[in-house]
Amino acid sequence: MSEGTQRRLAAILAADVVGYSRLMGEDEAGTLAALRQLRSELFAPTVQSHGGTVIKDMGDGWLVAFDSAADAVTCAVAVQETLADHETIKLRVGVHVGDVTHADKDVFGDGVNIAARLQDLAEPGAIVISDTSRRSIDGKLAGSFNDLGRQKLKNITDPVTAYGWGMIAASTKPTGLEFSDKPAIAVLPFDNMSGDAEQDYFADGITEDIITVLSKFQTFNVSARNSTFAYKGTSTDIKQMARDLRANYVVEGSVRKGGERVRITAQLIDAESGNHVWAERYDRELEDIFAVQDEITERIVAAVAPGVLAAEIRRAQKKDANDLDTWDAIMRARWHLMRFSATDSAEAKRLLSWANERDPNNVVAWSDLAWCHLFDFSFGWCDSVPAALEHASQAAERAIALDRGDARAQTARGIVALFAERHEEAAKSLEMAIELNGSDPLARGYLGLTLVFGGHGAAACSHFQDAMRLSPRDHFMIIWLIGSAFVSFAQENFDEAIEWLLKARQENPKFPDVYALLAASNAFLGNTSEARLALKELLRIMPGLTARDPRLVRPFKQTVDRDRFLDGLRKAGLGS
Repeated sequence: MSEGTQRRLAAILAADVVGYSRLMGEDEAGTLAALRQLRSELFAPTVQSHGGTVIKDMGDGWLVAFDSAADAVTCAVAVQETLADHETIKLRVGVHVGDVTHADKDVFGDGVNIAARLQDLAEPGAIVISDTSRRSIDGKLAGSFNDLGRQKLKNITDPVTAYGWGMIAASTKPTGLEFSDKPAIAVLPFDNMSGDAEQDYFADGITEDIITVLSKFQTFNVSARNSTFAYKGTSTDIKQMARDLRANYVVEGSVRKGGERVRITAQLIDAESGNHVWAERYDRELEDIFAVQDEITERIVAAVAPGVLAAEIRRAQKKDANDLDTWDAIMRARWHLMRFSATDSAEAKRLLSWANERDPNNVVAWSDLAWCHLFDFSFGWCDSVPAALEHASQAAERAIALDRGDARAQTARGIVALFAERHEEAAKSLEMAIELNGSDPLARGYLGLTLVFGGHGAAACSHFQDAMRLSPRDHFMIIWLIGSAFVSFAQENFDEAIEWLLKARQENPKFPDVYALLAASNAFLGNTSEARLALKELLRIMPGLTARDPRLVRPFKQTVDRDRFLDGLRKAGLGS
């Protein structure tokens, strides 16, 4: 070791000021004064009282060395608790125990590097520590830190198990996907443009509701309310704010009230490019302010959630196949899954199997794999239809075992039960999925299918309508339209069934059930030529089909409904 170089094991606390550049741009003098006060009255005395030494002062952050992890973590908690109500300054803190090297008036080493990367993971006002740090603190203090799972840290070779104070536990988030994999959304406080301070509660209410509802989706992270409301009333640079909150996408908007009318605007922004992914304006009468708040929240969430996934799918499609991570593979698989073809289903299964090999505890990948096998079962894209249903069941149960709180996993389990003709069990799982996330259209739409195949067509209609309202541009729209056609078909309202099916064909002209029901409905109406044309297209999609083919098995609970479906196909000319 050269002269002037010292190396030792230490607990390193890394802290930085959230949004420092933004704060300096808005009020340089005020920010510098607040930092001087923070340093002299809080940070330095607290560090000293816990036996720490500031080894590097970066102006907007500090590196502090302690002899023990307990002293470092206790100091971090004391600082964050004192700063909790500060109007200007928020800190992010990371703590790790490791080697530190002092050389040429600078500090290096794993202790510094990992502490700094853990600090980057922390939300404003929060602390993230490594597992080595947590093992060195007492049980009560350790219990105040939530398990964040294994984290891939930039420029650090091996993943680090992290724990967070003031952070949401990994067990309450989707299991299996590391935070660095999934996209994150920050919902900024909506601006009150009315000139009426009393309307702040309405703008804040919409913002809080959007955060709450988006948090129920398992396919992305959502910044906590306290983190984003720190930016209320500020002139925020979107890219800087996104970096502060580690958000890939930002939702922002405004509320303007005039008389008894209100105009609400909202937009979804790709934080990296600054481009708008989606934007919309809503004009409403304020007869019932809470009803308006609920409706607008639902509409915004219905656009934001699929908008983020669509953007992520596009991003994953552009990446080189050799550079894919788990999340990219899931997004590519989702694209293939929504194309409803045998070759796309096979590619989706390949990608999801690769994702599950890489991360066997990935609940999203297991849920989507169940969907692939369900489509194979429904459309005969497999060597054995019963085996496909069994594979779907195994994948869904694996997802449930990983996270019973995953709405999509509960939905997959429900559909497996439906196609196994266990209608009551299917309804129970789907109702649970709706409780977990009432804004996800999948469970609502498939509950409608469960009801119509169970002989309760009238009750199914509202669920199909809800699914279509929640996600009017969803790829699953084809299924909700066909489900609505099944309702009309069961009521022997064949003209209405055909109307639904023509809409369904516009959504997806390759979906086999469109032509099966078109053939049967036209046959019952005596429209022989239309029935034969539809049957011809069905046979093109499903060569060699007969009325006894397992590819035509639909989970009808009542014999009369199954017979009506098959009789219509026979009338259209399908052989037995």
